[in-house]
Amino acid sequence: MTFSAAVSGASGYAGGEVLRILAGHPQIEIGAVGAHSNAGQRLGELQPHLHSLADRVLVDTTVENLAGHDVVFLALPHGASAEIAAQLPPETVVIDAGADHRLDSAEAWNQFYGSEHAGTWPYGLPELLVDSSGTRQREQLRGATRIAVPGCYPTSALLALAPGFAAGLLEPQDVVIVAASGTSGAGKAVKPHLLGSEVMGSMSPYGVGGAHRHTPEIEQGLAKAAGEPVQISFTPTLAPMPRGILTTATARVAEGVTAAQLREAWEQAYAAEQFVTVLPEGQWPATKSVAGSNHAQLQLVLDPHAGRVVVTCVIDNLVKGTAGGAVQSLNLALGLPEDTGLPLQGVAP
Repeated sequence: MTFSAAVSGASGYAGGEVLRILAGHPQIEIGAVGAHSNAGQRLGELQPHLHSLADRVLVDTTVENLAGHDVVFLALPHGASAEIAAQLPPETVVIDAGADHRLDSAEAWNQFYGSEHAGTWPYGLPELLVDSSGTRQREQLRGATRIAVPGCYPTSALLALAPGFAAGLLEPQDVVIVAASGTSGAGKAVKPHLLGSEVMGSMSPYGVGGAHRHTPEIEQGLAKAAGEPVQISFTPTLAPMPRGILTTATARVAEGVTAAQLREAWEQAYAAEQFVTVLPEGQWPATKSVAGSNHAQLQLVLDPHAGRVVVTCVIDNLVKGTAGGAVQSLNLALGLPEDTGLPLQGVAP
Protein backbone atom coordinates (compact mmCIF):
# COMPACT_ATOMS: atom_id res chain seq x y z
CA MET A 1 0.00 0.00 0.00
CA THR A 2 1.26 3.47 -0.85
CA PHE A 3 0.37 6.82 0.70
CA SER A 4 0.43 10.20 -1.02
CA ALA A 5 2.35 12.99 0.72
CA ALA A 6 2.48 16.75 0.18
CA VAL A 7 5.43 18.75 1.48
CA SER A 8 5.26 22.46 2.23
CA GLY A 9 8.34 24.62 2.71
CA ALA A 10 10.09 22.51 0.10
CA SER A 11 12.61 25.19 -0.82
CA GLY A 12 14.05 25.31 2.73
CA TYR A 13 16.49 23.01 4.48
CA ALA A 14 13.90 21.11 6.53
CA GLY A 15 11.47 20.67 3.62
CA GLY A 16 14.29 19.63 1.32
CA GLU A 17 15.46 17.02 3.82
CA VAL A 18 11.93 15.66 4.16
CA LEU A 19 11.81 15.28 0.37
CA ARG A 20 15.24 13.60 0.29
CA ILE A 21 14.06 10.94 2.75
CA LEU A 22 10.61 10.49 1.21
CA ALA A 23 12.18 10.01 -2.24
CA GLY A 24 13.63 6.74 -0.90
CA HIS A 25 10.57 5.69 1.09
CA PRO A 26 9.02 2.60 -0.54
CA GLN A 27 5.47 3.37 0.57
CA ILE A 28 5.25 7.11 0.00
CA GLU A 29 4.32 8.76 -3.28
CA ILE A 30 5.30 12.43 -3.31
CA GLY A 31 2.46 14.69 -4.41
CA ALA A 32 2.31 18.48 -4.17
CA VAL A 33 5.59 20.22 -3.41
CA GLY A 34 4.85 23.62 -1.95
CA ALA A 35 6.63 26.87 -1.19
CA HIS A 36 5.61 30.50 -0.81
CA SER A 37 7.91 33.13 -2.28
CA ASN A 38 9.52 30.49 -4.52
CA ALA A 39 6.26 29.15 -5.96
CA GLY A 40 6.46 28.67 -9.72
CA GLN A 41 10.14 27.70 -9.74
CA ARG A 42 11.59 24.30 -10.55
CA LEU A 43 12.63 22.42 -7.44
CA GLY A 44 15.93 21.57 -9.13
CA GLU A 45 16.89 25.25 -9.15
CA LEU A 46 16.62 25.43 -5.36
CA GLN A 47 17.39 21.85 -4.28
CA PRO A 48 19.75 20.56 -7.01
CA HIS A 49 20.68 17.48 -4.96
CA LEU A 50 17.11 16.13 -5.29
CA HIS A 51 17.71 14.67 -8.75
CA SER A 52 14.56 12.58 -9.04
CA LEU A 53 12.39 15.59 -8.17
CA ALA A 54 14.30 18.27 -10.06
CA ASP A 55 11.55 18.93 -12.63
CA ARG A 56 8.80 19.38 -10.07
CA VAL A 57 7.35 22.90 -10.09
CA LEU A 58 6.73 24.42 -6.67
CA VAL A 59 3.12 25.33 -5.97
CA ASP A 60 1.92 27.89 -3.48
CA THR A 61 1.46 26.58 0.06
CA THR A 62 -2.31 26.74 0.27
CA VAL A 63 -4.90 24.47 1.82
CA GLU A 64 -6.26 23.73 -1.66
CA ASN A 65 -2.88 22.48 -2.90
CA LEU A 66 -2.16 20.42 0.22
CA ALA A 67 -5.60 18.86 0.67
CA GLY A 68 -6.38 15.51 -0.94
CA HIS A 69 -3.17 13.83 0.26
CA ASP A 70 -2.90 11.11 2.87
CA VAL A 71 -0.03 12.95 4.56
CA VAL A 72 0.94 16.62 4.74
CA PHE A 73 4.33 17.83 6.02
CA LEU A 74 4.36 21.45 7.18
CA ALA A 75 7.95 22.70 7.15
CA LEU A 76 6.97 26.31 7.77
CA PRO A 77 8.15 29.15 10.04
CA HIS A 78 6.83 29.14 13.60
CA GLY A 79 3.32 30.52 13.73
CA ALA A 80 2.49 29.64 10.12
CA SER A 81 1.42 26.00 10.50
CA ALA A 82 -1.57 26.24 12.80
CA GLU A 83 -3.89 28.11 10.45
CA ILE A 84 -3.26 25.71 7.57
CA ALA A 85 -3.44 22.59 9.75
CA ALA A 86 -6.79 23.64 11.18
CA GLN A 87 -8.31 23.58 7.69
CA LEU A 88 -7.04 20.15 6.65
CA PRO A 89 -9.35 17.12 7.03
CA PRO A 90 -9.10 15.33 10.40
CA GLU A 91 -8.22 12.04 8.71
CA THR A 92 -5.16 13.57 7.00
CA VAL A 93 -1.92 12.82 8.84
CA VAL A 94 -0.39 16.25 9.41
CA ILE A 95 3.26 16.45 10.49
CA ASP A 96 4.24 19.89 11.79
CA ALA A 97 8.00 20.51 11.73
CA GLY A 98 7.48 23.94 13.31
CA ALA A 99 6.91 24.75 16.98
CA ASP A 100 3.20 25.57 16.82
CA HIS A 101 1.94 22.39 18.50
CA ARG A 102 4.86 21.22 20.67
CA LEU A 103 4.14 22.86 24.02
CA ASP A 104 1.53 21.74 26.54
CA SER A 105 1.50 25.10 28.31
CA ALA A 106 -0.29 28.02 26.66
CA GLU A 107 1.45 30.32 29.15
CA ALA A 108 4.91 29.08 28.12
CA TRP A 109 3.99 29.43 24.44
CA ASN A 110 2.87 33.02 24.92
CA GLN A 111 5.99 33.86 26.94
CA PHE A 112 8.46 32.51 24.38
CA TYR A 113 6.58 32.97 21.10
CA GLY A 114 4.28 35.91 21.87
CA SER A 115 1.15 34.70 20.11
CA GLU A 116 -1.95 32.63 20.78
CA HIS A 117 -1.34 28.97 21.59
CA ALA A 118 -2.62 26.69 18.80
CA GLY A 119 -2.98 23.59 20.97
CA THR A 120 -0.89 20.50 21.66
CA TRP A 121 -0.30 17.51 19.37
CA PRO A 122 1.43 14.18 20.11
CA TYR A 123 5.15 14.82 20.39
CA GLY A 124 7.21 13.15 17.68
CA LEU A 125 10.15 11.71 19.62
CA PRO A 126 9.38 7.96 19.76
CA GLU A 127 12.30 6.99 22.03
CA LEU A 128 11.50 9.55 24.74
CA LEU A 129 10.81 7.99 28.14
CA VAL A 130 7.68 9.59 29.57
CA ASP A 131 7.54 7.92 33.00
CA SER A 132 9.48 5.68 35.34
CA SER A 133 7.81 2.50 34.06
CA GLY A 134 9.64 2.61 30.74
CA THR A 135 6.71 3.90 28.66
CA ARG A 136 7.88 5.64 25.49
CA GLN A 137 6.40 8.49 23.51
CA ARG A 138 5.94 6.17 20.52
CA GLU A 139 2.76 4.82 22.11
CA GLN A 140 1.18 8.24 21.55
CA LEU A 141 2.19 8.21 17.87
CA ARG A 142 0.63 4.93 16.72
CA GLY A 143 -2.34 5.86 14.55
CA ALA A 144 -1.99 9.59 15.27
CA THR A 145 -3.24 12.04 12.64
CA ARG A 146 -1.51 15.11 14.11
CA ILE A 147 2.17 15.05 15.11
CA ALA A 148 4.41 17.84 16.41
CA VAL A 149 8.03 17.28 15.39
CA PRO A 150 10.42 18.22 18.22
CA GLY A 151 12.97 20.98 17.91
CA CYS A 152 16.46 19.80 17.01
CA TYR A 153 18.04 20.97 20.27
CA PRO A 154 15.31 19.33 22.40
CA THR A 155 15.76 16.05 20.50
CA SER A 156 19.40 15.80 21.52
CA ALA A 157 18.90 17.18 25.05
CA LEU A 158 15.96 14.90 25.86
CA LEU A 159 17.68 11.80 24.53
CA ALA A 160 20.73 12.76 26.60
CA LEU A 161 19.04 13.15 29.99
CA ALA A 162 15.64 11.43 30.03
CA PRO A 163 16.98 7.99 31.09
CA GLY A 164 18.50 9.41 34.26
CA PHE A 165 15.36 11.26 35.25
CA ALA A 166 13.08 8.32 34.46
CA ALA A 167 15.25 6.11 36.69
CA GLY A 168 15.18 8.63 39.56
CA LEU A 169 18.95 9.07 39.52
CA LEU A 170 19.12 12.83 38.88
CA GLU A 171 18.17 15.95 40.80
CA PRO A 172 15.58 18.14 39.02
CA GLN A 173 17.33 21.44 39.74
CA ASP A 174 20.65 22.78 38.46
CA VAL A 175 20.49 21.04 35.08
CA VAL A 176 22.88 22.67 32.60
CA ILE A 177 22.76 22.07 28.85
CA VAL A 178 25.14 23.58 26.31
CA ALA A 179 24.70 22.66 22.65
CA ALA A 180 26.55 23.52 19.45
CA SER A 181 24.62 23.48 16.16
CA GLY A 182 25.54 23.71 12.53
CA THR A 183 24.31 26.75 10.63
CA SER A 184 21.52 24.89 8.81
CA GLY A 185 19.61 25.00 12.08
CA ALA A 186 18.97 28.70 11.43
CA GLY A 187 17.19 28.01 8.14
CA LYS A 188 17.98 28.88 4.55
CA ALA A 189 17.02 32.57 4.51
CA VAL A 190 19.98 34.86 3.94
CA LYS A 191 21.29 36.30 7.24
CA PRO A 192 24.51 38.38 7.44
CA HIS A 193 25.75 36.65 10.60
CA LEU A 194 25.53 33.27 8.83
CA LEU A 195 27.71 34.23 5.88
CA GLY A 196 30.71 31.97 5.43
CA SER A 197 33.12 34.80 6.20
CA GLU A 198 31.36 35.39 9.53
CA VAL A 199 31.02 31.75 10.59
CA MET A 200 34.20 30.06 9.39
CA GLY A 201 36.79 29.70 12.12
CA SER A 202 34.47 31.07 14.79
CA MET A 203 31.92 29.96 17.38
CA SER A 204 29.37 32.17 19.09
CA PRO A 205 26.55 31.84 21.63
CA TYR A 206 23.01 33.10 21.21
CA GLY A 207 19.73 32.93 23.12
CA VAL A 208 21.76 33.21 26.35
CA GLY A 209 20.19 33.55 29.78
CA GLY A 210 17.16 31.32 29.35
CA ALA A 211 15.92 33.24 26.31
CA HIS A 212 15.99 30.45 23.72
CA ARG A 213 12.57 29.17 22.66
CA HIS A 214 13.54 25.55 23.11
CA THR A 215 13.96 25.98 26.88
CA PRO A 216 10.33 25.22 27.83
CA GLU A 217 10.22 22.32 25.37
CA ILE A 218 13.23 20.65 26.98
CA GLU A 219 11.85 21.24 30.47
CA GLN A 220 8.49 19.80 29.41
CA GLY A 221 10.03 16.56 28.15
CA LEU A 222 12.35 16.07 31.12
CA ALA A 223 9.50 16.76 33.55
CA LYS A 224 7.47 13.95 32.00
CA ALA A 225 10.38 11.55 32.38
CA ALA A 226 11.03 12.67 35.97
CA GLY A 227 7.42 12.89 37.11
CA GLU A 228 8.11 16.35 38.55
CA PRO A 229 9.19 19.80 37.27
CA VAL A 230 12.76 20.04 35.99
CA GLN A 231 14.59 23.36 35.78
CA ILE A 232 17.30 23.84 33.17
CA SER A 233 19.84 26.41 32.04
CA PHE A 234 20.19 26.09 28.27
CA THR A 235 22.81 27.82 26.13
CA PRO A 236 22.93 27.22 22.36
CA THR A 237 26.01 28.02 20.30
CA LEU A 238 26.65 28.33 16.57
CA ALA A 239 29.40 26.10 15.17
CA PRO A 240 31.22 26.51 11.83
CA MET A 241 29.70 23.44 10.17
CA PRO A 242 26.66 23.03 7.91
CA ARG A 243 24.82 20.36 9.92
CA GLY A 244 24.99 18.49 13.21
CA ILE A 245 24.41 19.12 16.91
CA LEU A 246 26.70 18.27 19.80
CA THR A 247 24.91 18.59 23.13
CA THR A 248 26.66 18.41 26.49
CA ALA A 249 24.15 18.02 29.32
CA THR A 250 24.98 17.79 33.02
CA ALA A 251 22.85 17.22 36.10
CA ARG A 252 23.47 16.55 39.77
CA VAL A 253 23.15 12.90 40.71
CA ALA A 254 21.05 11.84 43.68
CA GLU A 255 22.92 10.94 46.85
CA GLY A 256 24.72 7.62 46.65
CA VAL A 257 24.27 7.11 42.89
CA THR A 258 27.25 5.33 41.33
CA ALA A 259 28.80 5.41 37.87
CA ALA A 260 27.68 1.80 37.35
CA GLN A 261 24.05 2.68 38.13
CA LEU A 262 24.15 5.56 35.66
CA ARG A 263 25.57 3.46 32.85
CA GLU A 264 23.10 0.67 33.48
CA ALA A 265 20.17 3.12 33.30
CA TRP A 266 21.24 4.58 29.97
CA GLU A 267 22.18 1.26 28.41
CA GLN A 268 18.89 -0.33 29.46
CA ALA A 269 16.92 2.68 28.22
CA TYR A 270 18.31 2.42 24.69
CA ALA A 271 19.23 -1.27 24.38
CA ALA A 272 16.29 -1.96 22.04
CA GLU A 273 16.38 1.38 20.18
CA GLN A 274 17.76 1.10 16.66
CA PHE A 275 18.26 4.86 16.26
CA VAL A 276 19.97 5.61 19.61
CA THR A 277 23.31 4.12 20.68
CA VAL A 278 25.17 4.43 23.97
CA LEU A 279 28.81 4.08 22.93
CA PRO A 280 31.27 1.81 24.75
CA GLU A 281 33.03 3.43 27.68
CA GLY A 282 35.84 5.72 26.61
CA GLN A 283 34.49 6.36 23.10
CA TRP A 284 33.03 9.85 22.70
CA PRO A 285 30.52 10.93 20.04
CA ALA A 286 31.37 13.20 17.11
CA THR A 287 28.89 14.94 14.82
CA LYS A 288 30.53 13.50 11.70
CA SER A 289 29.60 9.99 12.87
CA VAL A 290 25.87 10.65 12.46
CA ALA A 291 25.89 13.00 9.46
CA GLY A 292 23.14 12.08 7.03
CA SER A 293 21.62 9.44 9.34
CA ASN A 294 18.61 9.22 11.62
CA HIS A 295 20.89 8.17 14.44
CA ALA A 296 21.85 9.58 17.84
CA GLN A 297 25.04 8.59 19.64
CA LEU A 298 25.60 9.16 23.35
CA GLN A 299 28.29 8.81 25.98
CA LEU A 300 28.10 9.50 29.70
CA VAL A 301 30.44 9.69 32.66
CA LEU A 302 30.13 10.48 36.35
CA ASP A 303 32.13 13.49 37.48
CA PRO A 304 32.67 12.51 41.13
CA HIS A 305 34.31 15.81 42.04
CA ALA A 306 31.21 17.79 41.06
CA GLY A 307 28.69 15.05 41.81
CA ARG A 308 27.27 15.34 38.29
CA VAL A 309 26.60 13.11 35.33
CA VAL A 310 27.95 14.47 32.04
CA VAL A 311 26.18 13.25 28.90
CA THR A 312 27.19 14.05 25.35
CA CYS A 313 24.75 13.43 22.51
CA VAL A 314 25.24 14.00 18.78
CA ILE A 315 22.62 14.07 16.04
CA ASP A 316 22.24 15.39 12.53
CA ASN A 317 19.95 18.36 13.16
CA LEU A 318 18.25 18.00 9.76
CA VAL A 319 17.69 14.24 9.98
CA LYS A 320 17.15 12.90 13.52
CA GLY A 321 16.55 16.49 14.64
CA THR A 322 13.87 17.25 12.04
CA ALA A 323 13.03 15.33 8.86
CA GLY A 324 14.15 11.87 9.96
CA GLY A 325 12.30 12.17 13.24
CA ALA A 326 9.25 13.32 11.29
CA VAL A 327 9.31 10.29 8.97
CA GLN A 328 10.02 7.92 11.89
CA SER A 329 6.90 9.29 13.61
CA LEU A 330 4.93 9.07 10.37
CA ASN A 331 5.81 5.39 10.04
CA LEU A 332 4.33 4.79 13.48
CA ALA A 333 1.21 6.76 12.58
CA LEU A 334 0.70 4.70 9.42
CA GLY A 335 1.40 1.35 11.07
CA LEU A 336 4.62 0.79 9.11
CA PRO A 337 7.91 -0.56 10.47
CA GLU A 338 9.53 2.35 12.28
CA ASP A 339 12.70 2.33 10.19
CA THR A 340 10.99 2.29 6.76
CA GLY A 341 12.80 4.58 4.34
CA LEU A 342 15.14 5.97 6.98
CA PRO A 343 18.95 6.21 6.66
CA LEU A 344 20.50 4.07 9.38
CA GLN A 345 24.16 4.70 8.58
CA GLY A 346 26.13 7.93 8.52
CA VAL A 347 28.47 9.15 5.81
CA ALA A 348 32.24 9.59 6.02
CA PRO A 349 34.52 11.37 5.71
